[in-house]
Amino acid sequence: MWTAFKNAFRIPELRERIIFTLLMLIVYRLGVYIPIPGINLSEWSNVFQSFQSGAAGGLFSFYDVFAGGDLQQFSIMMMSVTPYINASIILQLLMSVVPSLKELSKEGEEGKKKLAKITRYLTVALAVLQGFILSFSISRNPALIVEGIAPFFFVFVSTITIVAGTMFAIWLGERITEKGIGNGISVLIFAGIVSRFPSYIGQAIVGQLGIMEWLIMIAVMLAMIVGIIYVQQGERRVRVQYAKRVTGRKVYGGQTTYIPMKVNQSGVIPIIFGQAIMIIPAAIASMSNSPALERWLGTGGYLYVPIYAVLIFFFSYFYSIITFDVHDVSDNIKRYGGFIPGIRPGAPTEKYLSRILSKMTFMGALFLVIIAVIPYILSGVLGINIWIGGTSALIAVGVALDIVQQMEQHMIMRNYDGFMKKGRLKGRR
Repeated sequence: MWTAFKNAFRIPELRERIIFTLLMLIVYRLGVYIPIPGINLSEWSNVFQSFQSGAAGGLFSFYDVFAGGDLQQFSIMMMSVTPYINASIILQLLMSVVPSLKELSKEGEEGKKKLAKITRYLTVALAVLQGFILSFSISRNPALIVEGIAPFFFVFVSTITIVAGTMFAIWLGERITEKGIGNGISVLIFAGIVSRFPSYIGQAIVGQLGIMEWLIMIAVMLAMIVGIIYVQQGERRVRVQYAKRVTGRKVYGGQTTYIPMKVNQSGVIPIIFGQAIMIIPAAIASMSNSPALERWLGTGGYLYVPIYAVLIFFFSYFYSIITFDVHDVSDNIKRYGGFIPGIRPGAPTEKYLSRILSKMTFMGALFLVIIAVIPYILSGVLGINIWIGGTSALIAVGVALDIVQQMEQHMIMRNYDGFMKKGRLKGRR
């Protein structure tokens, strides 16, 4: 990896892309320090801390990690790109039940443009809804608004600012994708997660951990990172053979390709959905003022973690089925004259792919469960609240791997172009 970074700066085009990405990240991170007009930051900080210590603490900490601390600072980019992520997830779910949306995904480049347009409209709608709900909730507490500002005016300005900040963050992400390195939206999330690492280390230092506790925490983190790399890179390649077809004087087919089936097909989506649902029983347990209910259903309680694990398993299978439609894959193989060696085309191929997908999804779901419960294990063993757990590490490592792979692809293409030019010069001689 370090060799790839060192060699990257020797290539002018790749060096410009890296510098452009860094400049865009600086602009994005500057937005953290620009608060929304009219907010009383000192009072909001106290309220946010109380939210974190309550039933919704896990969810607030989770989204604050995505936003890179913008939510705690109540900055103009406090929603970051979360409305866009939610819109993308909702659209993917709708594609499985709305035939017209599914057809758009099969129309090539034009279909992708239409889906991207729908995603942006849905992003604006979600940003308006989320911004209005949060701004209206804050306006009901006069202490959170600067004195002299009307609540109605604050709600209007705050909602518009949140929407504008979200769309500006998405615009930065698109520019990074176009002129920088890596997927822009993922890079922004990566920057937000990495920016919180110093505070996590500070929490551990303040927690006065012993040498043995530090060794345990570091060993768990290293093992988790290595495991994420192996699982994210892991895939099952199903070989597909295409028969030869003679049309006129041309021969088509006769090639062997592979269908890559990843171990973690659903990414971090099951953890997001599971944590969003588990906030409900945790909130009920908190409002009941019952120590027994809090002990069983509260965040990290006896039933909280098992139910959370079951939800992750459910959403892993659900999302894998949506993203990898074995029926469509089987039909496409049969339509183009392909077959899996030893498996008949059609229904037998579909059953074969379903069996492989089920096994791969089980391993991926088990991996996600282990990753998701690590923060609770660390909190229980070490006695400190460290949200550097599996979710943020999974995203950070995945984005880092994607960036390194894109850099290597640029370097390979440059070497390939140089080889082709030398070949042409020798041919002319």
